[in-house]
Amino acid sequence: MIRVLLVDDQALIRGGFRALLDLEDDIEVVAEAADGLAGLALAREHLPDIALMDIRMPVVDGIEATRRIAADPALAGVHVVILTNYGLDEYVLDALRAGAAGFLVKDILPEDLVHSVRVAARGDALLAPSITRRLIDRYVAQPPTPSGPALQELTQREREAVALVAHGLSNDEVAARMVISSATAKTHINRAMTKLHARDRAQLVVLAYESGLVTRG
Repeated sequence: MIRVLLVDDQALIRGGFRALLDLEDDIEVVAEAADGLAGLALAREHLPDIALMDIRMPVVDGIEATRRIAADPALAGVHVVILTNYGLDEYVLDALRAGAAGFLVKDILPEDLVHSVRVAARGDALLAPSITRRLIDRYVAQPPTPSGPALQELTQREREAVALVAHGLSNDEVAARMVISSATAKTHINRAMTKLHARDRAQLVVLAYESGLVTRG
């Protein structure tokens, strides 16, 4: 059972998401909050698998709440998916740097929302395609930051795996592209995350583009 926390200051949004998710046999909404501070408290109380988090909220916004969740070792199993009406690059970057596992716009189709919850629950990075394009365009438009020592510690195969993850490929797709087993692909990715101190795959995407390891095309 995938346990979900809803954090949004609009009761109508929370009610709509709850109605959709409660229809699924493998998903359970365990709590709701109207601001980031209350959401953080409920995350500590219920330890959900997924926190669907609005960006703009009173008291504490979604990005700061995400940052606090990511910094709390007791909440290491909580994957935050940011929800917003916007799609602005600064919010994408801030959310991912704060530790979000994904970023979706609120006009997502119901079936895509359900799929997104399942993807995030298994630890995969999740970005709406339109936002991914903007993220890539932004990095292409500015020079990369020189690679840090941690990036230099990656093996060639780990670098290949990280690059493919940054292009949005799943473990199985990475394995097929590298002509290795899914288990080996997962091992490469997990080792890279450990070496780069990345909380999840989403942060690998940020590191890959910031370091210049990956560029569009």
